[in-house]
Amino acid sequence: MKSVLVSAVALIDVEGRVLLAQRPEGKSMAGLWEFPGGKIEAGETPEAALVRELHEELGIETWDSCLSPLTFASHSYDDFHLLMPLFACRKWSGIPTPREGQTLKWARANELRDYPMPPADIPLIPILRDLL
Repeated sequence: MKSVLVSAVALIDVEGRVLLAQRPEGKSMAGLWEFPGGKIEAGETPEAALVRELHEELGIETWDSCLSPLTFASHSYDDFHLLMPLFACRKWSGIPTPREGQTLKWARANELRDYPMPPADIPLIPILRDLL
């Protein structure tokens, strides 16, 4: 089974809410809500991948120094194993705007279970609840 390395972020606004993105139609797991991020390219650090993905997906800028390692997900799907570091980020420039057909929603930590998520994301919820 191949391993896939993906980097994700809990963007946390001044009210302590977390940004979720709904996977658009046509993608695997369409309709499920996830933390923004994406695949780590060859030669990229997880932090560099997030800086790039946040710019591409949401039109915002952040910096390695604003990304704090929080936890990680390790989950076996049918055809690959996902390893996903999750970072917390409270500082960025710009307003998150969906650039890839996704729907965005700011959610409080105690509301995260109300959003259907991919299996790998679900164990991350209690860690965010404890943080916020």
